[in-house]
Amino acid sequence: MAAYTWFTIATTAWRTRFRKQANAAENRGATVELDSLINYEAVKYFNNEKYEAKRYDSALKEYEDASIKVATSLAYLNTGQNLIFSTALTGMMYMAAQGVAEGSLTVGDLVMVNQLVFQLSVPLNFLGSVYRELRQSLLDMETLFNLQKVNIAVQEKPNASPLTLNQGGVVRFENVSFAYRPDRPILSDLTMTIPAGRKVAIVGPSGCGKSTILRLLFRFYDVQSGRITIDGQDIRDVTLESLRKSIGVVPQDTPLFNDTIEHNIRYGNVDASHEEVVAAAKRAQVHDIVEGLPEGYATQVGERGMMISGGEKQRLAVSRLILKDPPLLFFDEATSALDTHTEQLLLGNINGILKEKARTSVFVAHRLRTIYDSDVIIVLKDGTVAEQGTHEQLVENNGIYSELWSAQEMLFTEEGEEEGQAEGRERRVGEDLAKRA
Repeated sequence: MAAYTWFTIATTAWRTRFRKQANAAENRGATVELDSLINYEAVKYFNNEKYEAKRYDSALKEYEDASIKVATSLAYLNTGQNLIFSTALTGMMYMAAQGVAEGSLTVGDLVMVNQLVFQLSVPLNFLGSVYRELRQSLLDMETLFNLQKVNIAVQEKPNASPLTLNQGGVVRFENVSFAYRPDRPILSDLTMTIPAGRKVAIVGPSGCGKSTILRLLFRFYDVQSGRITIDGQDIRDVTLESLRKSIGVVPQDTPLFNDTIEHNIRYGNVDASHEEVVAAAKRAQVHDIVEGLPEGYATQVGERGMMISGGEKQRLAVSRLILKDPPLLFFDEATSALDTHTEQLLLGNINGILKEKARTSVFVAHRLRTIYDSDVIIVLKDGTVAEQGTHEQLVENNGIYSELWSAQEMLFTEEGEEEGQAEGRERRVGEDLAKRA
Protein backbone atom coordinates (compact mmCIF):
# COMPACT_ATOMS: atom_id res chain seq x y z
CA MET A 1 0.00 0.00 0.00
CA ALA A 2 2.82 2.40 0.82
CA ALA A 3 4.61 1.68 -2.47
CA TYR A 4 1.38 1.98 -4.48
CA THR A 5 0.43 5.30 -2.83
CA TRP A 6 3.90 6.81 -3.18
CA PHE A 7 4.17 5.80 -6.84
CA THR A 8 0.72 7.18 -7.68
CA ILE A 9 1.35 10.55 -6.06
CA ALA A 10 4.88 10.96 -7.44
CA THR A 11 4.00 9.92 -10.99
CA THR A 12 0.85 12.06 -11.07
CA ALA A 13 2.91 15.09 -10.00
CA TRP A 14 5.43 14.29 -12.74
CA ARG A 15 2.65 14.06 -15.36
CA THR A 16 1.34 17.50 -14.39
CA ARG A 17 3.81 19.36 -16.61
CA PHE A 18 2.72 17.39 -19.68
CA ARG A 19 -0.90 18.27 -19.03
CA LYS A 20 0.07 21.94 -18.65
CA GLN A 21 1.93 21.81 -21.96
CA ALA A 22 -1.10 20.24 -23.65
CA ASN A 23 -3.47 22.89 -22.27
CA ALA A 24 -1.14 25.72 -23.30
CA ALA A 25 -0.73 24.27 -26.80
CA GLU A 26 -4.50 23.86 -27.15
CA ASN A 27 -5.03 27.48 -26.15
CA ARG A 28 -2.43 28.65 -28.66
CA GLY A 29 -4.12 26.64 -31.38
CA ALA A 30 -7.52 28.09 -30.51
CA THR A 31 -6.03 31.60 -30.53
CA VAL A 32 -4.53 31.14 -34.00
CA GLU A 33 -7.78 29.62 -35.27
CA LEU A 34 -9.97 32.42 -33.90
CA ASP A 35 -7.58 35.15 -34.99
CA SER A 36 -7.41 33.83 -38.55
CA LEU A 37 -11.19 33.45 -38.87
CA ILE A 38 -11.98 36.89 -37.43
CA ASN A 39 -9.45 38.57 -39.70
CA TYR A 40 -10.25 36.41 -42.70
CA GLU A 41 -10.49 39.48 -44.94
CA ALA A 42 -6.86 40.39 -44.27
CA VAL A 43 -5.86 36.78 -44.91
CA LYS A 44 -7.61 36.87 -48.29
CA TYR A 45 -6.31 40.33 -49.22
CA PHE A 46 -2.69 39.22 -48.85
CA ASN A 47 -3.07 35.59 -50.07
CA ASN A 48 -1.81 34.21 -46.77
CA GLU A 49 -4.09 31.16 -46.49
CA LYS A 50 -1.12 28.78 -46.60
CA TYR A 51 0.75 30.83 -44.03
CA GLU A 52 -2.21 30.75 -41.62
CA ALA A 53 -2.72 27.04 -42.25
CA LYS A 54 0.97 26.49 -41.45
CA ARG A 55 0.65 28.50 -38.21
CA TYR A 56 -2.39 26.48 -37.19
CA ASP A 57 -0.69 23.21 -38.12
CA SER A 58 2.34 24.17 -36.03
CA ALA A 59 0.12 24.91 -33.03
CA LEU A 60 -1.71 21.59 -33.48
CA LYS A 61 1.64 19.77 -33.74
CA GLU A 62 2.62 21.15 -30.33
CA TYR A 63 -0.72 19.97 -28.94
CA GLU A 64 -0.22 16.56 -30.56
CA ASP A 65 3.24 16.13 -29.02
CA ALA A 66 2.01 17.17 -25.58
CA SER A 67 -1.04 14.89 -25.85
CA ILE A 68 1.19 11.92 -26.76
CA LYS A 69 3.27 12.62 -23.64
CA VAL A 70 0.09 12.76 -21.56
CA ALA A 71 -1.12 9.42 -22.94
CA THR A 72 2.32 7.79 -22.61
CA SER A 73 2.78 8.96 -19.02
CA LEU A 74 -0.72 7.68 -18.18
CA ALA A 75 0.22 4.27 -19.59
CA TYR A 76 3.40 4.38 -17.48
CA LEU A 77 1.34 5.21 -14.38
CA ASN A 78 -1.11 2.36 -14.99
CA THR A 79 1.70 -0.08 -15.75
CA GLY A 80 3.59 0.86 -12.58
CA GLN A 81 0.46 0.53 -10.43
CA ASN A 82 -0.32 -2.89 -11.88
CA LEU A 83 3.30 -3.98 -11.49
CA ILE A 84 3.37 -2.97 -7.81
CA PHE A 85 0.08 -4.74 -7.11
CA SER A 86 1.05 -7.88 -9.07
CA THR A 87 4.42 -8.05 -7.34
CA ALA A 88 2.78 -7.73 -3.93
CA LEU A 89 0.17 -10.37 -4.83
CA THR A 90 2.82 -12.77 -6.11
CA GLY A 91 4.94 -12.33 -2.97
CA MET A 92 2.04 -12.80 -0.56
CA MET A 93 0.76 -15.88 -2.43
CA TYR A 94 4.28 -17.33 -2.38
CA MET A 95 4.49 -16.81 1.39
CA ALA A 96 1.04 -18.34 1.89
CA ALA A 97 1.89 -21.33 -0.33
CA GLN A 98 5.13 -21.85 1.59
CA GLY A 99 3.16 -21.84 4.85
CA VAL A 100 0.79 -24.50 3.45
CA ALA A 101 3.80 -26.62 2.43
CA GLU A 102 5.30 -26.33 5.90
CA GLY A 103 1.97 -27.11 7.55
CA SER A 104 1.62 -23.76 9.38
CA LEU A 105 -1.26 -22.69 7.09
CA THR A 106 -4.15 -24.54 5.58
CA VAL A 107 -5.45 -24.39 2.03
CA GLY A 108 -8.33 -22.28 3.37
CA ASP A 109 -5.76 -19.77 4.67
CA LEU A 110 -4.26 -19.58 1.17
CA VAL A 111 -7.67 -18.84 -0.35
CA MET A 112 -8.37 -16.26 2.38
CA VAL A 113 -5.06 -14.43 1.70
CA ASN A 114 -5.83 -14.40 -2.02
CA GLN A 115 -9.31 -12.92 -1.45
CA LEU A 116 -8.05 -10.34 1.03
CA VAL A 117 -5.42 -9.11 -1.42
CA PHE A 118 -7.98 -8.81 -4.22
CA GLN A 119 -10.35 -6.94 -1.89
CA LEU A 120 -7.49 -4.58 -1.15
CA SER A 121 -7.10 -3.87 -4.87
CA VAL A 122 -10.47 -2.10 -5.03
CA PRO A 123 -9.64 0.79 -2.66
CA LEU A 124 -6.11 1.01 -4.12
CA ASN A 125 -7.45 1.38 -7.67
CA PHE A 126 -10.02 3.87 -6.40
CA LEU A 127 -7.26 5.89 -4.72
CA GLY A 128 -5.15 5.89 -7.88
CA SER A 129 -7.90 6.83 -10.34
CA VAL A 130 -9.63 9.42 -8.14
CA TYR A 131 -6.37 11.16 -7.22
CA ARG A 132 -5.26 11.21 -10.86
CA GLU A 133 -8.58 12.56 -12.14
CA LEU A 134 -8.75 15.12 -9.35
CA ARG A 135 -5.30 16.50 -10.12
CA GLN A 136 -6.03 16.58 -13.83
CA SER A 137 -9.37 18.36 -13.34
CA LEU A 138 -7.81 20.97 -11.06
CA LEU A 139 -5.08 21.52 -13.63
CA ASP A 140 -7.63 21.96 -16.42
CA MET A 141 -9.43 24.53 -14.26
CA GLU A 142 -6.22 26.39 -13.48
CA THR A 143 -7.01 29.16 -15.97
CA LEU A 144 -10.38 29.67 -14.33
CA PHE A 145 -8.80 29.84 -10.90
CA ASN A 146 -6.20 32.32 -12.16
CA LEU A 147 -8.99 34.65 -13.28
CA GLN A 148 -9.99 34.99 -9.65
CA LYS A 149 -6.50 36.25 -8.84
CA VAL A 150 -6.51 38.96 -11.52
CA ASN A 151 -6.35 42.43 -10.00
CA ILE A 152 -9.23 44.39 -11.53
CA ALA A 153 -8.05 47.93 -12.11
CA VAL A 154 -11.52 49.51 -12.29
CA GLN A 155 -13.54 48.64 -9.21
CA GLU A 156 -16.72 50.06 -7.80
CA LYS A 157 -16.47 51.38 -4.26
CA PRO A 158 -18.56 49.52 -1.65
CA ASN A 159 -20.40 52.70 -0.68
CA ALA A 160 -20.81 54.06 -4.23
CA SER A 161 -23.99 56.04 -4.83
CA PRO A 162 -25.94 56.43 -8.11
CA LEU A 163 -25.01 59.32 -10.38
CA THR A 164 -27.45 62.24 -10.16
CA LEU A 165 -27.45 64.90 -12.88
CA ASN A 166 -28.48 67.89 -10.80
CA GLN A 167 -26.67 70.46 -12.98
CA GLY A 168 -27.60 69.10 -16.41
CA GLY A 169 -24.40 67.12 -16.99
CA VAL A 170 -21.34 69.35 -16.52
CA VAL A 171 -18.21 67.27 -17.18
CA ARG A 172 -14.88 68.46 -15.75
CA PHE A 173 -11.39 67.07 -16.18
CA GLU A 174 -9.23 68.39 -13.35
CA ASN A 175 -5.44 67.97 -13.75
CA VAL A 176 -5.92 64.55 -15.34
CA SER A 177 -2.86 62.51 -16.30
CA PHE A 178 -3.04 59.07 -17.89
CA ALA A 179 -0.86 56.62 -19.80
CA TYR A 180 -1.51 53.12 -21.08
CA ARG A 181 2.22 52.49 -20.63
CA PRO A 182 4.50 54.40 -18.27
CA ASP A 183 6.94 55.27 -21.06
CA ARG A 184 4.23 56.80 -23.30
CA PRO A 185 2.02 59.37 -21.56
CA ILE A 186 -1.28 60.19 -23.31
CA LEU A 187 -2.81 62.94 -21.15
CA SER A 188 -0.66 65.34 -19.16
CA ASP A 189 -2.27 67.51 -16.48
CA LEU A 190 -5.38 67.97 -18.64
CA THR A 191 -7.91 70.48 -17.34
CA MET A 192 -11.08 71.28 -19.27
CA THR A 193 -14.83 71.74 -18.80
CA ILE A 194 -17.63 70.40 -20.98
CA PRO A 195 -20.64 72.62 -20.18
CA ALA A 196 -24.10 71.14 -19.71
CA GLY A 197 -26.53 71.16 -22.61
CA ARG A 198 -23.94 72.39 -25.10
CA LYS A 199 -22.40 70.91 -28.22
CA VAL A 200 -18.69 70.48 -27.62
CA ALA A 201 -16.11 69.29 -30.14
CA ILE A 202 -12.71 67.84 -29.32
CA VAL A 203 -10.20 68.00 -32.15
CA GLY A 204 -6.48 67.67 -32.59
CA PRO A 205 -3.79 65.65 -34.34
CA SER A 206 -3.75 61.85 -34.13
CA GLY A 207 -2.45 60.49 -30.84
CA CYS A 208 -3.33 63.57 -28.79
CA GLY A 209 -5.76 61.62 -26.55
CA LYS A 210 -9.19 62.36 -28.03
CA SER A 211 -10.55 58.80 -27.84
CA THR A 212 -8.81 58.22 -24.50
CA ILE A 213 -11.00 60.93 -22.95
CA LEU A 214 -14.09 58.85 -23.73
CA ARG A 215 -12.55 55.67 -22.32
CA LEU A 216 -11.67 57.45 -19.10
CA LEU A 217 -15.11 59.01 -18.77
CA PHE A 218 -16.74 55.62 -19.34
CA ARG A 219 -14.34 54.15 -16.75
CA PHE A 220 -12.78 51.56 -18.96
CA TYR A 221 -9.66 52.88 -17.23
CA ASP A 222 -9.11 55.05 -14.16
CA VAL A 223 -7.01 58.20 -14.21
CA GLN A 224 -3.57 57.97 -12.66
CA SER A 225 -3.75 61.47 -11.22
CA GLY A 226 -6.37 64.18 -11.03
CA ARG A 227 -10.09 63.46 -11.27
CA ILE A 228 -13.10 63.52 -13.58
CA THR A 229 -16.41 64.84 -12.29
CA ILE A 230 -19.97 64.96 -13.63
CA ASP A 231 -22.05 67.65 -11.92
CA GLY A 232 -19.44 67.78 -9.16
CA GLN A 233 -19.46 64.01 -8.49
CA ASP A 234 -16.20 62.12 -8.94
CA ILE A 235 -16.99 59.29 -11.34
CA ARG A 236 -14.97 56.93 -9.10
CA ASP A 237 -17.48 57.53 -6.30
CA VAL A 238 -20.62 56.61 -8.28
CA THR A 239 -21.90 53.21 -9.38
CA LEU A 240 -20.65 51.95 -12.72
CA GLU A 241 -24.18 51.04 -13.82
CA SER A 242 -25.57 54.54 -13.26
CA LEU A 243 -22.50 56.16 -14.87
CA ARG A 244 -22.60 54.08 -18.03
CA LYS A 245 -26.37 54.30 -18.23
CA SER A 246 -26.07 58.08 -18.41
CA ILE A 247 -23.62 58.06 -21.33
CA GLY A 248 -24.40 57.11 -24.90
CA VAL A 249 -21.64 56.44 -27.42
CA VAL A 250 -21.44 56.22 -31.20
CA PRO A 251 -17.99 54.67 -31.77
CA GLN A 252 -15.93 55.01 -34.92
CA ASP A 253 -15.85 51.24 -35.42
CA THR A 254 -19.38 50.04 -34.70
CA PRO A 255 -19.55 46.58 -33.06
CA LEU A 256 -22.48 44.55 -34.39
CA PHE A 257 -23.80 41.14 -33.39
CA ASN A 258 -24.33 38.31 -35.87
CA ASP A 259 -28.08 38.79 -35.70
CA THR A 260 -30.84 40.82 -37.31
CA ILE A 261 -30.83 44.56 -37.90
CA GLU A 262 -33.71 44.94 -35.45
CA HIS A 263 -31.78 43.07 -32.75
CA ASN A 264 -28.73 45.30 -33.24
CA ILE A 265 -30.80 48.49 -33.02
CA ARG A 266 -32.80 47.23 -30.02
CA TYR A 267 -29.52 46.58 -28.19
CA GLY A 268 -29.66 50.24 -27.18
CA ASN A 269 -32.78 49.41 -25.15
CA VAL A 270 -33.65 45.72 -25.01
CA ASP A 271 -37.17 46.51 -23.77
CA ALA A 272 -38.04 48.70 -26.75
CA SER A 273 -40.96 47.77 -28.99
CA HIS A 274 -40.76 47.28 -32.75
CA GLU A 275 -42.39 50.67 -33.30
CA GLU A 276 -39.72 52.38 -31.16
CA VAL A 277 -36.99 50.58 -33.10
CA VAL A 278 -38.46 51.79 -36.39
CA ALA A 279 -38.79 55.36 -35.07
CA ALA A 280 -35.11 55.36 -34.02
CA ALA A 281 -34.09 54.01 -37.43
CA LYS A 282 -36.04 56.78 -39.19
CA ARG A 283 -34.31 59.48 -37.16
CA ALA A 284 -30.93 57.93 -37.97
CA GLN A 285 -31.67 58.00 -41.72
CA VAL A 286 -31.45 54.21 -42.06
CA HIS A 287 -35.13 53.18 -42.17
CA ASP A 288 -35.51 53.55 -45.95
CA ILE A 289 -32.41 51.44 -46.55
CA VAL A 290 -33.67 48.70 -44.22
CA GLU A 291 -37.12 48.73 -45.80
CA GLY A 292 -35.49 48.25 -49.20
CA LEU A 293 -33.93 44.96 -48.09
CA PRO A 294 -35.83 41.74 -48.92
CA GLU A 295 -36.18 40.76 -45.24
CA GLY A 296 -36.38 44.29 -43.83
CA TYR A 297 -35.57 44.50 -40.14
CA ALA A 298 -35.13 40.71 -40.00
CA THR A 299 -32.07 40.94 -42.27
CA GLN A 300 -28.98 39.24 -40.83
CA VAL A 301 -25.94 41.55 -40.68
CA GLY A 302 -23.34 38.75 -40.51
CA GLU A 303 -20.33 38.48 -38.23
CA ARG A 304 -19.15 41.96 -37.18
CA GLY A 305 -21.70 43.41 -39.63
CA MET A 306 -19.82 42.17 -42.71
CA MET A 307 -22.96 42.12 -44.86
CA ILE A 308 -23.68 45.85 -44.59
CA SER A 309 -21.61 48.92 -45.47
CA GLY A 310 -19.58 51.05 -43.07
CA GLY A 311 -22.01 53.94 -43.41
CA GLU A 312 -24.96 51.69 -42.58
CA LYS A 313 -23.11 50.42 -39.52
CA GLN A 314 -22.65 53.96 -38.24
CA ARG A 315 -26.31 54.78 -38.80
CA LEU A 316 -27.29 51.65 -36.86
CA ALA A 317 -25.02 52.88 -34.06
CA VAL A 318 -26.82 56.24 -34.06
CA SER A 319 -30.14 54.35 -33.94
CA ARG A 320 -28.95 52.51 -30.85
CA LEU A 321 -27.99 55.78 -29.23
CA ILE A 322 -31.37 57.34 -29.98
CA LEU A 323 -33.09 54.29 -28.51
CA LYS A 324 -30.97 54.42 -25.34
CA ASP A 325 -31.83 58.13 -24.91
CA PRO A 326 -29.02 59.07 -22.45
CA PRO A 327 -28.40 62.61 -21.14
CA LEU A 328 -24.71 62.60 -22.18
CA LEU A 329 -23.86 61.86 -25.81
CA PHE A 330 -20.45 61.07 -27.29
CA PHE A 331 -19.74 60.78 -31.00
CA ASP A 332 -16.32 59.37 -31.86
CA GLU A 333 -15.90 60.03 -35.60
CA ALA A 334 -19.55 59.01 -35.90
CA THR A 335 -19.90 60.02 -39.56
CA SER A 336 -16.48 59.12 -40.92
CA ALA A 337 -17.87 56.38 -43.21
CA LEU A 338 -20.71 58.45 -44.69
CA ASP A 339 -20.88 60.37 -47.94
CA THR A 340 -21.25 64.15 -47.72
CA HIS A 341 -25.00 64.22 -48.50
CA THR A 342 -25.92 61.52 -45.96
CA GLU A 343 -23.54 63.02 -43.44
CA GLN A 344 -25.29 66.40 -43.62
CA LEU A 345 -28.73 64.78 -43.26
CA LEU A 346 -27.62 62.71 -40.28
CA LEU A 347 -25.88 65.64 -38.60
CA GLY A 348 -29.03 67.69 -39.08
CA ASN A 349 -31.04 64.97 -37.31
CA ILE A 350 -28.46 64.71 -34.54
CA ASN A 351 -28.56 68.48 -34.01
CA GLY A 352 -32.35 68.24 -33.82
CA ILE A 353 -32.06 65.54 -31.15
CA LEU A 354 -29.61 67.68 -29.18
CA LYS A 355 -31.94 70.68 -29.21
CA GLU A 356 -34.95 68.67 -28.00
CA LYS A 357 -33.63 68.16 -24.47
CA ALA A 358 -30.54 70.38 -24.48
CA ARG A 359 -28.28 67.38 -24.01
CA THR A 360 -24.58 67.56 -23.29
CA SER A 361 -22.85 66.26 -26.41
CA VAL A 362 -19.21 65.73 -27.30
CA PHE A 363 -17.99 65.22 -30.86
CA VAL A 364 -14.54 63.76 -31.47
CA ALA A 365 -13.70 64.54 -35.10
CA HIS A 366 -10.97 64.92 -37.67
CA ARG A 367 -13.17 66.53 -40.33
CA LEU A 368 -13.66 70.03 -38.99
CA ARG A 369 -16.55 70.78 -41.36
CA THR A 370 -18.73 68.47 -39.23
CA ILE A 371 -18.14 70.36 -35.97
CA TYR A 372 -17.60 74.02 -36.94
CA ASP A 373 -21.05 74.92 -35.53
CA SER A 374 -20.19 73.62 -32.04
CA ASP A 375 -20.71 75.88 -29.04
CA VAL A 376 -17.21 75.09 -27.77
CA ILE A 377 -14.28 73.59 -29.66
CA ILE A 378 -11.43 72.18 -27.58
CA VAL A 379 -8.12 71.63 -29.37
CA LEU A 380 -5.79 69.05 -27.84
CA LYS A 381 -2.08 68.72 -28.40
CA ASP A 382 0.35 66.44 -26.56
CA GLY A 383 -2.34 65.43 -24.07
CA THR A 384 -3.33 68.90 -22.92
CA VAL A 385 -5.62 71.74 -24.03
CA ALA A 386 -3.85 73.92 -26.58
CA GLU A 387 -6.81 76.12 -27.61
CA GLN A 388 -10.46 76.54 -26.77
CA GLY A 389 -13.29 78.66 -28.14
CA THR A 390 -15.80 78.93 -30.95
CA HIS A 391 -14.96 78.29 -34.59
CA GLU A 392 -14.67 82.00 -35.40
CA GLN A 393 -12.47 82.72 -32.39
CA LEU A 394 -10.09 79.85 -33.14
CA VAL A 395 -9.78 80.75 -36.82
CA GLU A 396 -8.89 84.34 -35.89
CA ASN A 397 -6.26 83.14 -33.39
CA ASN A 398 -4.15 81.66 -36.22
CA GLY A 399 -3.21 78.68 -34.05
CA ILE A 400 -3.40 74.91 -34.46
CA TYR A 401 -7.12 74.91 -35.29
CA SER A 402 -6.69 77.64 -37.88
CA GLU A 403 -3.94 75.62 -39.59
CA LEU A 404 -6.05 72.47 -39.60
CA TRP A 405 -9.07 74.37 -40.94
CA SER A 406 -7.06 76.02 -43.73
CA ALA A 407 -5.50 72.72 -44.78
CA GLN A 408 -8.85 70.92 -44.90
CA GLU A 409 -10.57 73.80 -46.70
CA MET A 410 -7.83 73.84 -49.33
CA LEU A 411 -8.20 70.08 -49.83
CA PHE A 412 -11.99 70.38 -50.01
CA THR A 413 -11.73 73.20 -52.57
CA GLU A 414 -9.29 71.23 -54.73
CA GLU A 415 -11.58 68.20 -54.66
CA GLY A 416 -14.54 70.40 -55.60
CA GLU A 417 -12.62 71.97 -58.49
CA GLU A 418 -11.60 68.53 -59.75
CA GLU A 419 -15.21 67.36 -59.61
CA GLY A 420 -16.31 70.54 -61.43
CA GLN A 421 -13.68 70.08 -64.12
CA ALA A 422 -14.72 66.45 -64.59
CA GLU A 423 -18.36 67.47 -64.91
CA GLY A 424 -17.35 70.17 -67.45
CA ARG A 425 -15.43 67.65 -69.54
CA GLU A 426 -18.37 65.26 -69.50
CA ARG A 427 -20.71 68.10 -70.55
CA ARG A 428 -18.45 69.15 -73.45
CA VAL A 429 -18.13 65.55 -74.66
CA GLY A 430 -21.90 65.24 -74.58
CA GLU A 431 -22.32 68.44 -76.59
CA ASP A 432 -19.79 67.25 -79.20
CA LEU A 433 -21.61 63.93 -79.55
CA ALA A 434 -24.91 65.75 -79.94
CA LYS A 435 -23.51 67.99 -82.69
CA ARG A 436 -22.07 65.00 -84.58
CA ALA A 437 -25.39 63.20 -84.30
